[in-house]
Amino acid sequence: MFNHQAQQGFLTLACNTSNCDYLELAYVQAMSIKIVMPNALYAVAVDSETESRITSRQRQVFDYVVQVDRTDWPMSQEPVLFWKTPFKETIKLESDLLLTRNINHWWTALRLRNVVLSTNCRNIEDQVVVDREYRKFWQDNDLPNVYNGMMYFRYTKEAVDFFTLATQLFDNYDYLRDNVLINCREERPSTDVIYSLAAKIIGIENCTIPSLDFFNFVHMKPHIQGWAGTTEWCDVAVSEVDPPVIRINNLNQYNPVHYHVKHWITDTIINRYEHAAGIT
Repeated sequence: MFNHQAQQGFLTLACNTSNCDYLELAYVQAMSIKIVMPNALYAVAVDSETESRITSRQRQVFDYVVQVDRTDWPMSQEPVLFWKTPFKETIKLESDLLLTRNINHWWTALRLRNVVLSTNCRNIEDQVVVDREYRKFWQDNDLPNVYNGMMYFRYTKEAVDFFTLATQLFDNYDYLRDNVLINCREERPSTDVIYSLAAKIIGIENCTIPSLDFFNFVHMKPHIQGWAGTTEWCDVAVSEVDPPVIRINNLNQYNPVHYHVKHWITDTIINRYEHAAGIT
């Protein structure tokens, strides 16, 4: 069932949809990692149709390509990544997240747990934000404020138990939505909801490390930045990209940046990352 080929590495799920080229986002993410950590290993999980679209340039930064089932709800494949990862230890990232500096020192701290979910998030001013605007459902259901944008896991019995539970929660989500959860407006399950439920059942103390306040990311949703309204952040903020540096409103971002708005990645940004990563 497991096919571990290396000790540690980064992994993302990138199944293309009609609305988004997630493979392209994964490509930029892989370059952002390789620029700051040239020896880091990177794996991308794709369905068969997405795999057929991988270019020769992308293969220069994808050390491993693993296949997951094709489905109309790719998020349901998230727990499967535990069994699909080529690494004994994995930092799993959402594909619309970029690294801006070397984070190799994180591995040692993350080994304090077998599964580590990131908690809370940060704004562009490097302040930890406990989100209230987008997380009312979490408050209504007394769920831990964890984010699937970034997580760590390693091959252990405890991790097997966590992801087995997460799979069961995905499979039984309709019942949970209609009979258990309060004010649940999500017709289909998000990984943030499923992993929050799993963390509450397993024990939040077993799958988070709150003292590692660096294990989170800058989340570019407007209310997290204290910006009113629903306007996309890239329409109201000035951003500059000089890989690995990302500067937003003239502030260098030293934490991973979850840019969230997929079309922020333009051909110009891709070309800059390719130049910095030496992709030809």
